[in-house]
Amino acid sequence: MTVHDGTDTERSDLKLLGELATGGQGRVHAVGGPGGLLFKEYLDPRKVDGEALSALVLLRQGLGGEDRQRLDRDAAWPLCRVTDGGRVTGFLMRRAPATMTWRSSKGDERLIELSYLLRPPKAAWQAVRQPTPSERHALVVALVELLGWLHAMGLVIGDLSQANVLWSLAPRPGLHLLDCDGVRITGRPPVLAQADTPDWWDPKAPPGVVSVDSDRYKAALMVGRILAQDAYVAPGRPFSPLAGVLDERRTAAVQRLWGLADGPYGSRPDLGQWRTALAGRDTIKLVASTPALRPTVDRSLFDGGRDRRRGTIRFRDAP
Repeated sequence: MTVHDGTDTERSDLKLLGELATGGQGRVHAVGGPGGLLFKEYLDPRKVDGEALSALVLLRQGLGGEDRQRLDRDAAWPLCRVTDGGRVTGFLMRRAPATMTWRSSKGDERLIELSYLLRPPKAAWQAVRQPTPSERHALVVALVELLGWLHAMGLVIGDLSQANVLWSLAPRPGLHLLDCDGVRITGRPPVLAQADTPDWWDPKAPPGVVSVDSDRYKAALMVGRILAQDAYVAPGRPFSPLAGVLDERRTAAVQRLWGLADGPYGSRPDLGQWRTALAGRDTIKLVASTPALRPTVDRSLFDGGRDRRRGTIRFRDAP
């Protein structure tokens, strides 16, 4: 397979080991061979924009070493397209980090989705260790840094929800983004028609429109819901962080942005503002100062009277 250079791979060349999950858009298969890769196969390839998927593959290929490593670590990014008879049928991606999985009492391996951060722990998933207040704060910081980095690359994430963000506390608090074929490059069409998750859509966005501003609204939902351990709180409703997660200064800064996130479409705080607020610093709005009035100058003091006869300067003749 030619995964590492982004070249298309034929489906017939894949050794499929079994289906792991099925969603509304496709099935995920385990793939045999080096790397322990996964194959997302679309249910209806006719609806796939193959060029848009190729653009995501090429974006990763164009990144420098450190940025590519970061993308591979923090996102299940399309590595290459999979084709069948010339038609794009899906793509290959890496598995989620092992630290972002847990085993149920029946021995099933499950992903540690964001939903486990938004509700009080239950006996059924007691194997998922809950973060301390400082770790919860660190997870929110990691979230806004990851989303802000993707925005800086000119990307719109689109369907952000509790089901497509994973988290872990080891070796340090971190996140991993799933369903990255839903990401699109600004100004380009998506791979598939944009999906939205109930309770995670932007109520003020124009119908059918997905943008950086919608991402910012959904990021605010994530920040508030993680900090409050509340799966349903949203801008426009009261928001109370868990005890010990934020100090007084951070609470005030975050509450101010929470209010702004309820503003009109196109006005939501960006990820840099959230990062500043979580660091305990507030933003300062700069206002242009009024230019100082210039004093009146009496030019006659420099030029003399207009009727004054000017003298001449005699230069020494050249030898």
